[in-house]
Amino acid sequence: MNAESKPIVLAFSGGLDTSFCIPWLQETYSRPVVTATVNTGGIDAAAARELDAKARALGAVEHIMIDAREEFFDSVLKYLVMGNVRRGNLYPLCVGAERSVQAKHLAQLARQRGDETVAHGCTAAGNDQVRFEVILKTLAPELEVLAPVRDHNWARQDQLNYLNERKLPVPGSGSAYSINRGLWGVTIGGTETLDSRSSIPESAWVLSAGAFENRVPERQITLSFDHGVPTAIDGKALSPVALIEELEHIGRHYAIGRGIHLGDTILGTKGRVAFEAPAAEILLSSHRELEKLTLGATQARIKEQLALQYGDLVHEGKQLDPACRDIEAFFTSSQARVTGDVHCLLRPGSMFVVGVESVHSLMAASRGTYGESAGEWTSQDAVGFSKILSLPGMLHTRAGG
Repeated sequence: MNAESKPIVLAFSGGLDTSFCIPWLQETYSRPVVTATVNTGGIDAAAARELDAKARALGAVEHIMIDAREEFFDSVLKYLVMGNVRRGNLYPLCVGAERSVQAKHLAQLARQRGDETVAHGCTAAGNDQVRFEVILKTLAPELEVLAPVRDHNWARQDQLNYLNERKLPVPGSGSAYSINRGLWGVTIGGTETLDSRSSIPESAWVLSAGAFENRVPERQITLSFDHGVPTAIDGKALSPVALIEELEHIGRHYAIGRGIHLGDTILGTKGRVAFEAPAAEILLSSHRELEKLTLGATQARIKEQLALQYGDLVHEGKQLDPACRDIEAFFTSSQARVTGDVHCLLRPGSMFVVGVESVHSLMAASRGTYGESAGEWTSQDAVGFSKILSLPGMLHTRAGG
């Protein structure tokens, strides 16, 4: 088969951009299109069947579904939990972090099939174009990469018109909101996020619309961690993927993990996106409190600094950089004693850590009680300690004359 007749392998999410790409690529290049969806969360059996049917209705000659949820946790999410990684002290990288896994599988699939061209539906204004192409060029520089929406400046309304003119199916959400969903949460972009003034309407939330009008009773749950990895809910052992999916199901009814992130894009501009990440919010908050009980102060400070850099690398699609492996090694080492239980109270709009327990508790290891009684030291030791700590200030004052 010559290159002109080989299929184009398209990363397919089922959204407007990738739906548009199927017929446009076929018409423009006179080549068949094979769609590939790399499931990094948010796709159940019914959704998988719907994606397959939609891709074929749009003209794809074949649709391939790849389940990469466990790989996504093991290679990315595990370290985001260990690092308590958030951008802007808010956003838990709920969408974007999985692009490295998706791009890797896209490259592998094209190579296995002997195809030479891959495509994605990213725009020129977003972060995902960079994430996809950094990974693709690193892993498979010989592949041709097409990006129709970006390279030909297709606006969303024009894409809708293109599909409607050909009587092809369009996504149910139309052009009102751009929605991305994965194991770590959902992002929602719309006209309200194009500036910094207001939130999206209640009806636009994907997981938790109406949660404050239809309130559910508060609930307490206990999360268990083993070496920093979540292992159980209320004593029921679950795989990390199943645990995250269960936490999303629980937390969405309380609208936990809602937010609107305003931050710096890879391109250097400011960007804003709404997100829902109930599982990420519960896990990151719980893990952080367990670490406070089991890590030393210096460990925690160093880890916080590395987490900022790691979050930047993941955000920019640089997860293949060797520095990521170095940071991950530190994260893994730091979790040697991060084992225990975290008791959480869930209420509409909030998650409260009631308490934490661990056999490695540094609080329980002390013979002293904070604010009450000394343990390993005497009152005279405390006087001397304060005096030594005050020396730099004393000398500075004396030298000032």
